Amino acid sequence: MATLNSTPKRIFAGIAAAAVLTLPLTACGTDDAASADNSSDSNSSSSTEAPQPVASIDALTGQNTAIALDKGFTDALASLKLTPGVTGSAKLTDGSLVFPISGGNVSVFEPGSVPNYVVGQIQHEGSGLSLTAGDTKVELTNFNVDPGVSRVYGDVTVNGKVAATSAYLFELNGSTLKPLQAEGDTAILEGTKVSISDVAAPLLNETFKTDAVKPGLLVGVAKITVNTK
Repeated sequence: MATLNSTPKRIFAGIAAAAVLTLPLTACGTDDAASADNSSDSNSSSSTEAPQPVASIDALTGQNTAIALDKGFTDALASLKLTPGVTGSAKLTDGSLVFPISGGNVSVFEPGSVPNYVVGQIQHEGSGLSLTAGDTKVELTNFNVDPGVSRVYGDVTVNGKVAATSAYLFELNGSTLKPLQAEGDTAILEGTKVSISDVAAPLLNETFKTDAVKPGLLVGVAKITVNTK
């Protein structure tokens, strides 16, 4: 079952690392008074309830992640004579790569209420991006977006042979994210920057015999559309 707060909130901005933690306060003392204070602190901490999410989708059931390709990225591909394409159910249309969402979940907390206020994963099984130069074709597929660590993982094949699975392919920067847009039974999150990771860059360089692919190269800006029911 999916639930969404009635008031749109700015979510996915400032996506950071790790999971949501509740940290109880503890203290040590050497006298009775200090022990009493410590007991009071402990009782107070134990009675503190964990923050509740302002939006939660337990099972994502469709829609897509679209990445509007940055001109710097497409120019870099052209200079390397790399031709972009898609695999499976993905589409390349109007300058954007579109990957259907196949599953996952996400919970969003009030910014400032917990150290890391977005957790979950957004899966895109059965689709991906291809890069071709001459007789060499690299496919990056089965993307799994993990907002808790600001990373996108996926599988890599070279000319049909598996080169890596669940590899860290792209890094995310949500500092430019726009406020959440609610439209009927969908929610739209737009503005997160997607860049080549420091794992994917050397892999691509080695495969295509170049050193031009740099970690942090901006691929584009993401627009995630999810069903809220």
